[in-house]
Amino acid sequence: MNLTAESHSIALSDGNRIPLLGLGTYGDPRTTSKGTALECVKLAIDVGYRHFDGALVYFNEHEVGQAIREKIADGTVRREDIFYCGKLWNTFHPPELVRPALERTLKTLKLDYVDLYIVELPMAFKPGNEFYPKDKDGKYIYHHTDLCATWEALEACKDAGLVMSLGVSNFNRRQLELLLNKPGLKHKPVSNQVECHPYFTQPKLLEYCRQNDIVIVGYCPLGSSRDASWVNVKCPPLLEDELLVSIGKKYNKSSAQVALRFNVQRGVVVIPKSFSPERIQHNFQIFDFSLTEEEMKAIESLNKNIRFVELLMWSDHPEYPFLDDY
Repeated sequence: MNLTAESHSIALSDGNRIPLLGLGTYGDPRTTSKGTALECVKLAIDVGYRHFDGALVYFNEHEVGQAIREKIADGTVRREDIFYCGKLWNTFHPPELVRPALERTLKTLKLDYVDLYIVELPMAFKPGNEFYPKDKDGKYIYHHTDLCATWEALEACKDAGLVMSLGVSNFNRRQLELLLNKPGLKHKPVSNQVECHPYFTQPKLLEYCRQNDIVIVGYCPLGSSRDASWVNVKCPPLLEDELLVSIGKKYNKSSAQVALRFNVQRGVVVIPKSFSPERIQHNFQIFDFSLTEEEMKAIESLNKNIRFVELLMWSDHPEYPFLDDY
């Protein structure tokens, strides 16, 4: 695979293409200052990024959309150069809420379509104005999930031209099979966005998805923040790994660049999130070196099967995806 900074997209099963390196745009709305996403996405486009991963529940899609529109207006890119992934949140799973949720994202972005729209989690929450509905005791309020019905509503959105490709996120094999075996399936999921990095290489899920022409999009490709409120801090910091550091030294690269290159080289899309201008540029500099087969195998053997993002607060949901082997 000859990957360059200008050309590093791979084919999706529906004929569209997805860039292997994207920018994640999640930022804690309580601590991220206004305008941060706007400036960072504009910078990223100047650096060479063409793939942006966002979501309604990140509360910054208006800034991401504005950045994309400004860069189209100044002639840096055309709309068709940009690949934007949006997400259907847990409170919008009922079929009648799917299109309005997507239209809300489009209105916020001020774009006519998104390139990829994915079911963010296989777990439905009680529909309503609250994204994280809780009862009076502070317990999350769940909703019955019919993933096939949700998917049919998404298929209708694709047929209407509101989205180019459809995918899922955090789905295990059983949940993917539910969709793939759905009677009358019109559009199969082209991607599954899951945690994926050298300490959690997802060999079984990766193989299953490859067999079914589903691209894996890896979130937390550099590990994760060390925020104990939602991250498993028992897992050692990935970027301090001696093997990644030593391979990096050989190529005059950082452990982060080695970790990103590892996934990209095996056809896994990576969406490292950063609002640091230096890191945004740094993470993009992975196309001027490649890892040998031996190095790829050595990094694969770092797998500890430990998730940073376990989402344990929802582990009692009937569709919690991480109890299965994969």
